[in-house]
Amino acid sequence: MPQVHANGIDIAYETHGDPANPPLLLIMGLGAQLTLWPIELVEALVNRGYYVIRHDNRDIGLSTKFTDHGVPNFRRVALMRLLGLRARLPYRLTEMAADAVALLDALGIARAHVVGASMGGMIAQLVAIGYPGRVLSLTSIMSTTGNPRLPRSKPEALAALMNRPPAGASMDEVIPFGIAIARAIGSPAYPAEETGLRERIERDYKRSFHPTGPGRHLAAILDDGDRRKRLRDVKVPTLVIHGAEDPLIPVAGGQDTAAAIPGATLKIIPGMGHDLPHELIDEIADAVAGIAR
Repeated sequence: MPQVHANGIDIAYETHGDPANPPLLLIMGLGAQLTLWPIELVEALVNRGYYVIRHDNRDIGLSTKFTDHGVPNFRRVALMRLLGLRARLPYRLTEMAADAVALLDALGIARAHVVGASMGGMIAQLVAIGYPGRVLSLTSIMSTTGNPRLPRSKPEALAALMNRPPAGASMDEVIPFGIAIARAIGSPAYPAEETGLRERIERDYKRSFHPTGPGRHLAAILDDGDRRKRLRDVKVPTLVIHGAEDPLIPVAGGQDTAAAIPGATLKIIPGMGHDLPHELIDEIADAVAGIAR
């Protein structure tokens, strides 16, 4: 797995397709390795004429970890943000956005189409906000603005996401946690097949098991707050994709994102939850390629 040292950390990444084609950067979400981008979606984007880059965010996968910093107190982070204060954190979402831009720098890429899912959508939004000259188009998938008045996650979805395996857990112990998360947040119309789901969990466990990273990711999300005012300045072609049945980030999050970005296109997919089902890969790839064109 290639790595670059950028923005003060090591970032693991993969590239797919012809480097002469327009670059397209994929940014994954909370606690998720780059492998959560289905390779079938990556290949579909390559087949539509793009040079696709996917990477591990800091504190997950094969990129630099921040284990020594411990896990922040989420209630305190959220309360401080509500009061207009900022907690002391090992990193913020803006630094994760800077990581993405630093990766492009290291690869010699001046501008790219930027696509993010869930927390990755928030990071992609911050790339477009903070580095407008580096973004050709923006696609925000199953993400939100940080607006505190939006509907909350379904309790069972949030509970499954927060119920993480302990450090040192074996693969056999981790598998039930992974299945529970997938079932709680997945697409009702496109349930993941059990064998494939287990294989994915085993693959990711063998690649990197890092159960404390997601807690620091969540703290960074809570700390970033409401992005609506900042999103008003985004000028690049923007697509917002959201599942109509998303139990973790309700569809109102996608609607709010599209409303906040001038000229954004909103695509709501019936039956889709908080995942990227194989049955929807061509539809999603067509939509991403459409806004990139």
